[in-house]
Amino acid sequence: MTELPEWQAARRIKCNPDAPQRAVRLAALRQGKTVVMAVPRLRAERCFLRLDPRDLQGKLARAATIKGASTLGVPVSPAQIGRIDLIVAGSVAVNPTGARLGKGGGYSDLEFALARAVGVVDETTPVVTTVHELQVVDDAIPMTAHDVALDIVVTPERVIRARRRHKKPAGVFWEELSPAQLAEMPALAKLAQRRARPSRRRA
Repeated sequence: MTELPEWQAARRIKCNPDAPQRAVRLAALRQGKTVVMAVPRLRAERCFLRLDPRDLQGKLARAATIKGASTLGVPVSPAQIGRIDLIVAGSVAVNPTGARLGKGGGYSDLEFALARAVGVVDETTPVVTTVHELQVVDDAIPMTAHDVALDIVVTPERVIRARRRHKKPAGVFWEELSPAQLAEMPALAKLAQRRARPSRRRA
């Protein structure tokens, strides 16, 4: 992972909070990169945690853990994240076309859509996953318009640059979110309210 040119060029990385990617988060912090993690289920208005290694001297290993990040990370709103240079996503299964199967909650895709809506990621932002070789399958994995396709798959044995067939979501698919879901995710609810307000025209 750390030998990828996309990794080496990145200064700010968004990484999923799962335990299998702890080593990735720690490597990023040790190399002076800022790590951004989402609050579980986007349950807060400031729904991302920013880990700046300059503020974490002597605490990098702890900050790379889920529990440590929750106490040492600085809560920020989506608009306060800053430009994300690389996204590391967790996956249950992937295939060589960049299709990815997550844990089923859809939060990774929502995090990308939210970041895209506020302009901190775009179509060119590289999305990488780290998986065991056994998690790479040749079978088709269904992808919808709101699913985030992978650019790179990293296993202990190889690096796969995906033959991507799908574009990344251009934003939030509001019609797929119920009022109950929005109520549980304040950052999305706030963005939806702004979107619903009529624009003011200058007199």
